[in-house]
Amino acid sequence: MIFNAAQLSEHLASSKKNGGVQPLTELIPQLSVEEAYQVQLKTISKQLAAGNKITGKKIGLTSTAMQDSLGVSEPDYGHLLDSMEIINGGKVQSKQVLQPRVEGEIAFVLKEALKGPKVTALDVIQATDYITPAIEIVDSRIKDWKLTLQDTVGDNASSGLYVLGTKKFSLKEINLRLTGMALYKNGKLQNTGAGAACLDNPINGVVWLANKLAAYDIQLEKGEVILSGALSAAIPAEEGDYFEIKFNQLGNVAVRF
Repeated sequence: MIFNAAQLSEHLASSKKNGGVQPLTELIPQLSVEEAYQVQLKTISKQLAAGNKITGKKIGLTSTAMQDSLGVSEPDYGHLLDSMEIINGGKVQSKQVLQPRVEGEIAFVLKEALKGPKVTALDVIQATDYITPAIEIVDSRIKDWKLTLQDTVGDNASSGLYVLGTKKFSLKEINLRLTGMALYKNGKLQNTGAGAACLDNPINGVVWLANKLAAYDIQLEKGEVILSGALSAAIPAEEGDYFEIKFNQLGNVAVRF
């Protein structure tokens, strides 16, 4: 198969009726990461044409364990759309997801634009309006999550939905490295994590993203939500499940399936 971003984007879109599709890298074994980002951008362009709006970005593969599992040395990113947001404590309908997994994260909301390639941690701190606890519901159009880096990048970094907490905090009053969280499924503790698990500090994730996007002449815009990366392993979700994530400095965030 010859590389065609639009064709691969349509392949991923067909997952809704097929319950998951064949990996992109099985269709094109030599698919590059740069080509995979072209597929992602083609999908986002179609979403925008359909009336959706970009609300931010997400950063994936921020833990060493996840990077090692895919044989990579840096994170990846995807786009957030207004159609992906679920209110805190809200419900996810079964038709909205295929094979969802839940992660606890810290979200940054920007009051100023950030444009690489020379963005620093101080720049991120100054550009951040507030932070809030978040749930990312990762999902994959690739059947059974059998994917490579190129597959997840092409699939909008396995983005699904997201939930933001209702409390807002100044970045200057919170030590993100030491911010701990506990993820509960149906009232039972599943795992714990801390800010240091995300590139040593979630701020570093936003720095990486702003500088990475410079290669595509894209900047992080004022008002955008940035999901900075998972603080612990993703937990599979099924119909009827209730997830609550408790942060020791940021409050709680919850969602029901």
